Amino acid sequence: MVQRVVIHADDVGFCHGAIRAFVELSQTGAITAGSVMVPCPWFTEIAQIAAADAASDSPTLDVGVHLTLTSEHAGYRWGPVSNPSSTAGLTDSTGNLWPSVAEVREHADPDAVEIEWRAQLERALAAGLDVTHLDAHMGAALAPEWCDRYVALGAEYQLPTLITSTFAGYGPQNHLRGTSEDEFAAFVDAARAANMPIVGTVLETDFGRARGEAVDYRAVLGSTDDDLVYCAFHPCAPGPGEVEVIEPGANHVRTDEYHLFSTDAWLDWLDAQPFERIGMRELRDEMRVA
Repeated sequence: MVQRVVIHADDVGFCHGAIRAFVELSQTGAITAGSVMVPCPWFTEIAQIAAADAASDSPTLDVGVHLTLTSEHAGYRWGPVSNPSSTAGLTDSTGNLWPSVAEVREHADPDAVEIEWRAQLERALAAGLDVTHLDAHMGAALAPEWCDRYVALGAEYQLPTLITSTFAGYGPQNHLRGTSEDEFAAFVDAARAANMPIVGTVLETDFGRARGEAVDYRAVLGSTDDDLVYCAFHPCAPGPGEVEVIEPGANHVRTDEYHLFSTDAWLDWLDAQPFERIGMRELRDEMRVA
């Protein structure tokens, strides 16, 4: 079986540069799918672009919803879409989503979490997006407190929810401490029962990389031989006063990805690989046929 790889852009819409990177790299084939952050200030721009693309004769954008429960940047915050009550536990004292997944897990009511996810998904659909999948900003949706609801939401809307065959295979798991393989297996079984694609490994951008330190992305992509691999990357085009200000400590990680993925050498390397690049639309359609 040929290995299939989804090269994914996370955080689309958290700023303008992330939108620019997603659109440009999708058009060249360097990115095969991405997911939008509905609560973020720049959602309107990507919604307009994605809706127009979906209505065109030859769509190039494969767009999911990056279910968002956190607002983690110190000077750049956003609140929930669902207008929850103060007892819902979704927001901090400023009225914005919590800065960390740990705080969401400590305070949020699972019913309120599900309502917020539905509001984000429905807003995306109402804006005209051909939503291809659901995934989890900072991994929050896979927390054991409500991962069953995450899978059930995808099953209801017949959308793949990003989930791996084992908890160990989910790369961005640093915010999900306390999750056991046994309890995670129950969520995977539910996803399988809904005919969802089960990913072997989720690879993630290394946000701990120091400025000027090189990363061998070829080695990253070659680090697993699972049948289905999902690359949770975060390319972002540079722009003075934008990502550089929003994320002063790690903006180089996002912009370096954008510059690398924009090169002819990177595209030539991708074309020469034995794996098949696919988007989430194909996986969604396979799920719906099944």
